[in-house]
Amino acid sequence: MSLEIGDKAPSFNLPADSGGKIALKDLKGKKVVLYFYPKDDTSGCTAEACAFRDSLPDFSKVKAAIVGISRDSVESHDKFKKKFHLTFPLVSDEDGKVCEAYGTWVEKSMYGRKYMGIERSTFLIDEKGVIRGIWRKVKVPGHADELLKAAEALS
Repeated sequence: MSLEIGDKAPSFNLPADSGGKIALKDLKGKKVVLYFYPKDDTSGCTAEACAFRDSLPDFSKVKAAIVGISRDSVESHDKFKKKFHLTFPLVSDEDGKVCEAYGTWVEKSMYGRKYMGIERSTFLIDEKGVIRGIWRKVKVPGHADELLKAAEALS
């Protein structure tokens, strides 16, 4: 079953950087930009995280929280956040259950080799926990701006 706009966002409660936990229910009343990315400290993932970091003041104006999810460990997230001065939470889905619930754990192919991995995807969730936008196979350039416009349109 794949998620569609208008569906209730699957709940989660996952370990986050700095030893905390993040639950979707704790973000009720805010818009949430929930983005799934393949790996900490890789070129595309770093560009995406830095674009969201740089746009954070604008997302704050429209009361939108940004949360990044990958299957990397909390320790990996801590290093990634520190290295690039990221100021929003990164959560660790090491067992992949949340990635599966959002349909982002998919078969990929590189140089003819097939493997399972996270498809770069973003979900815009409204204040009531309903999915209002879905972006799959995200291309990083311009993505944060596109998300900001979509979040502004929900206001």
